[in-house]
Amino acid sequence: MATDPLTLTLLTAKTHLNTTFSSLASALGRDEVAVAGIFYGAVSASPADINALAEALQLDRDQLQKDFNSRYVVPGGFPSRGVGVEMPPKEPLIYRLYEIVMNYGWAYKAVLNEMFGDGIVSAIAFSTNVKKEVEEDGS
Repeated sequence: MATDPLTLTLLTAKTHLNTTFSSLASALGRDEVAVAGIFYGAVSASPADINALAEALQLDRDQLQKDFNSRYVVPGGFPSRGVGVEMPPKEPLIYRLYEIVMNYGWAYKAVLNEMFGDGIVSAIAFSTNVKKEVEEDGS
């Protein structure tokens, strides 16, 4: 995966400060997956997000704002979602997520259509979270 300069800046600062997406999520008042999405350019960062990131990651706010503006083709533009992922994905964890859609996509579609009628689901206005589940055998 090609990583843009802003992603590298954010990841380097995160690593240097030994912080987590979870702690950054608390600082931004967002979900940890949304914060990671900001890092990788899949989620728009608001001015408040940029201010909170600059403070939490000890980065210059004005430079960070410029970096976010230059990330998009048009300054102040919008994220390009879904780019940079080859299909099918070769990274094992991302492939497993793809596998979920391949195996359960039609089941999700059936349930969503039953619940909400004909239409599509937006991945833009979408929320998710990650939690660990332990099986009865402890695995």
